[in-house]
Amino acid sequence: MTSTALGRDFRLLWSAAVSSRLGDALRTPALALLAATVTRDPRIIAAVTVAGQLPPLLFGLLGGVYADRWDRRRTMAVVDGVRAAVVAALAVAVALHRAGVWVVLVAAFLLAALGTLFDSASFALLPALVPPDALPRANGRLQAGSAVAGGFLGAPAAGVLFAVAPALPFALDAVTFAVAALLVLALTPAPVAGTPPWSGVRRGSVWREIVEGLRWLYAHRTLWRVTVLTSASNLAISGIMAVLVLYALDVLRVPPAGYGLFAAAAIVGGVVGALGAGRLAARLGTVPALGVVLAAETVALTGFALARHPVPGGLALAVFAAGTVAWNSLWASYGQRNVPAGLLGRVGAAQRMVGLVTAPVGAALAGLAAAAFGTVPVVGAAAGVFALVTVAAWRALRPVSRA
Repeated sequence: MTSTALGRDFRLLWSAAVSSRLGDALRTPALALLAATVTRDPRIIAAVTVAGQLPPLLFGLLGGVYADRWDRRRTMAVVDGVRAAVVAALAVAVALHRAGVWVVLVAAFLLAALGTLFDSASFALLPALVPPDALPRANGRLQAGSAVAGGFLGAPAAGVLFAVAPALPFALDAVTFAVAALLVLALTPAPVAGTPPWSGVRRGSVWREIVEGLRWLYAHRTLWRVTVLTSASNLAISGIMAVLVLYALDVLRVPPAGYGLFAAAAIVGGVVGALGAGRLAARLGTVPALGVVLAAETVALTGFALARHPVPGGLALAVFAAGTVAWNSLWASYGQRNVPAGLLGRVGAAQRMVGLVTAPVGAALAGLAAAAFGTVPVVGAAAGVFALVTVAAWRALRPVSRA
């Protein structure tokens, strides 16, 4: 899934991203299992999940500011080094049976907060490593590698490793962060997009820089529209994910023992979509490709809503996942190609913030609707939302030239 055509620095970044993703996939389920061994209070176990979800919303824009101010390569390496230390400390606490509720909550929150800065710096660094025309392919390969490392390797292994020794997945996660930090340090140093902190030049306030990024995103008609479309589609995607297991078991009649195989269809589809995003962009142009991807997702989700058997349901889910990952790759690439280098951290953070703000709303609405009416109307409504988003996209993006 790597490519010599994308160059040495991309291969290093790809390896670092895959290493980190493997560790994340080991740690995330292990944290949930650890919380369940500490307490059976569902509120506390849910709080561990929330602790990992809040930082991107609280600190995402702030992370974008510092990704533009600081050397991005060094920032990523330092963040991964700190994350390695945090997870190693957690592994020691688990091994010594000193990992109480607060230790788990603080670790989850701190790791997610550090991740917001890493993600902003990584997003902003990629355009300095590959040519503009190669960005869709590069983003697709990053997502494909992460999907394989997380979905096929890390997540299945996490429970087994935790059963062998609860501290083991956390110790391995610390190793993956340390390896990723070393790989990032091996990248060729790139010019600092912002003003170095040691230059002595006075900066504007953090808030002013955040507003500058938001204003730039809003003023760029195409990127703003694509971001709003992403937010609308995420409303439906989060709703589907919230009820997916119930829909699969109750409506598609997936046997409980076969749910893992059913869910793997989405991972396979995601890998195919990630690897195909670059070819689609090269053939159609990035923005026209986004409209095609949305249409394909709508058809696939409609088929998923009508399916009543695991096989057609799994195939429809795979196609839908392929479209979702392809959209994410194309959306990121368009921003990286069109945003000025000195604003990439802030604008990228704003893109992610606006794009994801609807996710908790969609999950909450889906849960309430499924409790009142069942999961079938929820999935049908999600397909309807995607149909509306597709129509809006074809209208809103039609005048855009090939990019």
